[in-house]
Amino acid sequence: MDPLEKLISCLCRLPGLGRRSAERVAVRLARDQGSILNDLVSALNDVKARIRCCSLCGNVTTVDADPCRLCSNPGRESSLLCVVEEPDDIVRIERSGGFRGRYHALMGKISPMKGRGPDDVRIKALLERIDKERFAEVILALSTDVEGDTTAGFIVEMLKGKNVKISRLALGLPSGSGIAYSDPVTLAKAIERRTVDR
Repeated sequence: MDPLEKLISCLCRLPGLGRRSAERVAVRLARDQGSILNDLVSALNDVKARIRCCSLCGNVTTVDADPCRLCSNPGRESSLLCVVEEPDDIVRIERSGGFRGRYHALMGKISPMKGRGPDDVRIKALLERIDKERFAEVILALSTDVEGDTTAGFIVEMLKGKNVKISRLALGLPSGSGIAYSDPVTLAKAIERRTVDR
């Protein structure tokens, strides 16, 4: 395979990069042959050598900081566990400042259509953590698509009989948005899960 085409093919596998964006990035890197390309190669080698996923939560951390800084922080609420699909979900929730508990990244979700079952995501590790760490509440912060709902349903089923509260993130209209911009499913969920002001 042509080296440029191989680079484009690799870039296309990254989230958020379609074929056209991957082509632009690849051509820029090939044209540069200088600092950007060298810095990128160095950064990728550094990531390969020094970055890993936390053995507890799955968050991205350095090799010498496992468990990660979130798992080893004694100031975090140890009775709350937030279950997410991917490590970048942890970054987004942390950026919000609205959660101070522990995390568990599943590294995907159950998707029979893609041939991914419960054994292909970190559900077994999740169940072991819940048994060992005795969380009072597990918050399922999963997508509201069919795969996310399937994964959440499976986890709820697996947690039946355990002494743990299970909750999901609230669904509804995004802040600063109007009804005109909402899809029918989001709008229906917002009405169904409305809150009372008085």
